[in-house]
Amino acid sequence: RMSVFLRKDAKDGTYSYDFRIGSRRFSGSTGKTTKREAQQVERAKKEEARAMAKAEADLFSENMTVQAACARYWQEVGQHHKNAETTLWSLGWLQEHFGGSKPLKDIGPSEVAAMVAKRRGEFVPSQRVQGRKYKTPEVRRRVGNATVNRSVIQPLREIHRRADRIWKAKTTEIDWSEYLLPEPQERVREATPHEEGAMMEELDRGYDVALEFAFINGCRRMEIIGLEWTRVDFFNRAFTVIGKGNKARTIPMTQRSFEILWGEQGNHPDRVFTYTAKKTVRMRDGRLLERGKRYPLTDAGLKSLAKRAIARSGVKNFRFHDTRHTAATRVLRQSNLRVAQLLLGHADVKTTTKYAHALMDDVLSGLESAAAAKDATGNATDKVGGRPKNMIRKG
Repeated sequence: RMSVFLRKDAKDGTYSYDFRIGSRRFSGSTGKTTKREAQQVERAKKEEARAMAKAEADLFSENMTVQAACARYWQEVGQHHKNAETTLWSLGWLQEHFGGSKPLKDIGPSEVAAMVAKRRGEFVPSQRVQGRKYKTPEVRRRVGNATVNRSVIQPLREIHRRADRIWKAKTTEIDWSEYLLPEPQERVREATPHEEGAMMEELDRGYDVALEFAFINGCRRMEIIGLEWTRVDFFNRAFTVIGKGNKARTIPMTQRSFEILWGEQGNHPDRVFTYTAKKTVRMRDGRLLERGKRYPLTDAGLKSLAKRAIARSGVKNFRFHDTRHTAATRVLRQSNLRVAQLLLGHADVKTTTKYAHALMDDVLSGLESAAAAKDATGNATDKVGGRPKNMIRKG
């Protein structure tokens, strides 16, 4: 469309203008009957509109409220998060705590400290079904440091930084490192071969091969549950799992992985890992499970059955996720951090460094082997002085 134009219904022969500045539309009559004069009017209208838009933007940036900031963050970033519902909950909590009309610039170190204190005092939501009777009283616990960090501190930090750097809104300087709470380092629990065997013996058919598959390949529980036949390539001896963030990674099959997967064929048309129903039962979602038939493993089923098997086996302080730690540690002992990183699907090798204790074990083993080799050459040590015999002074 031309910048200025004659309307079909314009009886006085005057030109009109119609343009946009940002998301706003401006239109009207120039009052001029010549195109050149109309264009001059239009230029003046545009300058006027730009000045108005800038004044409104400055006013908005100067007084951006918590509600406006949360809404804009959700529109631009939050709704695209994998856990968008969690992000939405955090934004709602922040608005309720600060008040939606509170200017973002009025949130400073003191307000952040008060926010953290309030969140730390809250309790973990009850998982019990209302109205159902339980044998033991419920023990309520407060939210942990990691929950406080992820549910309120980090979301507010992201909003604050975006407002400052992108939206150019007025904010107060905050050192966020002062408020992030310390979190315990993720432990690395490695199962011994004896512990692994003991747990396997306590699991039913279907669940046992899923656990063994996890020990071999370091797959997460949901990666095993979601493994489908379309992503299993026997010809090239590889399979593909879908991990966190919906990211796919391909893992080559060991001989044992090949045997496990080959043996699971024919149990289900889509899913790889299945179990045999022990009895006919109607599920809460309306599905009917028939005794003797095979059905895909579920996350809740694998989690609970593995937990019970671990308890019966006598293995202490072990969780299903520790199968991943076990696989990573074993692989690292035979290779390097880069190989372990590829196996686990870590985007950053720094995440894999928590398994570095395996490398330190190798260093210790190497030092001990070197010491043993040195002693074997006949360079024995003097039991009294603690020095090699060839270093003992004569006379």
